[in-house]
Amino acid sequence: MKKLALVSALAVAAASPLLTGSALAATAQGTATATVVAPITLTHASGSALAFGSFTAGTGGTVIVSSAGAGSKTGGVVLVAGSTNTADSFTVGGDASRAFTISTTGSTVASGSNTLSFTTLASATSGTLSSSGAASFTVGGTLTVPSTAVAGSYTGSYDATVTYN
Repeated sequence: MKKLALVSALAVAAASPLLTGSALAATAQGTATATVVAPITLTHASGSALAFGSFTAGTGGTVIVSSAGAGSKTGGVVLVAGSTNTADSFTVGGDASRAFTISTTGSTVASGSNTLSFTTLASATSGTLSSSGAASFTVGGTLTVPSTAVAGSYTGSYDATVTYN
């Protein structure tokens, strides 16, 4: 008798709509989105350069060019009168109103086998592109001049990098 009641209860439960497959699963559709932004670009301004100017080594020291282009010195370095110091200049392009970071490297300048090392400092470590997708920054630096620096015209390069935040 108990078996008959149990079989009857199972038959009723199996026929119940609460336990059908459609009551145990449901499907809904989700949404996917994507935004492609303009790539960030960095352009070195034509004719610009980080120019440490002309100087004598004296007892050694540094030549400093601010990111605004002002020149100064430390130690025994003597700046030559009329010499021009300039900061370097870059323009950034990309997605309007997007924030970015700026980094620059130090390097060396060379005249033949003679080298002098320098560090760089950008006018800002970050920025935000304008509503038209443009920005700019400048780069100054500090050149280390040993007392043994050999006279000559020194040239070199360094890297500037911008990255979206």
